[in-house]
Amino acid sequence: MIGKHIYLRALEPSDLNILYEWENNIELWKHGVTVTPYSKDTLSQFIDQSMNYDIYASKQLRLIICKIGTDTPVGCVDLSDFEPLHRRAAVGIMIVKEERNKGLAKDALGVVINYVFNILNLRQLYCNIEDDNITSIELFTKLNFIKCAEKKDWLMIENSWKNELTFQLINDYDEKR
Repeated sequence: MIGKHIYLRALEPSDLNILYEWENNIELWKHGVTVTPYSKDTLSQFIDQSMNYDIYASKQLRLIICKIGTDTPVGCVDLSDFEPLHRRAAVGIMIVKEERNKGLAKDALGVVINYVFNILNLRQLYCNIEDDNITSIELFTKLNFIKCAEKKDWLMIENSWKNELTFQLINDYDEKR
């Protein structure tokens, strides 16, 4: 799957070290539910499962983001909570610090949106963002995600309660037929 500046690819065994670095980066833990480090063995099993099961079996998919012209991973996109019956999934994205603010996340999400709406035939994609994560809020709203919920005191981050916002993108193609 190719965008203007990036391409998305499946996880490969060679991603083990970079995945180990990302998953054990405490700075990134606040954006998810991770509170303990992952072993290389656990991550190796995750990669193996990702290579052997599709999104319909595992209900999740991680795609590695690479800049066109290089094989170096610069981030990842996760689809989770995949619900084929209800035709929806959650999306999350991470770009390494050195590559942020270059349009790579917007490009990658554009490719993912096309994939979930046109290949997986989903009706909606949603994300959850801390209410003070202005960069992510701006990213998703630029891609036409609409704020549809605010959960008060939902996240405990660095000994402080944070609100979480839910943004949703609905594929209205079905309604236009």
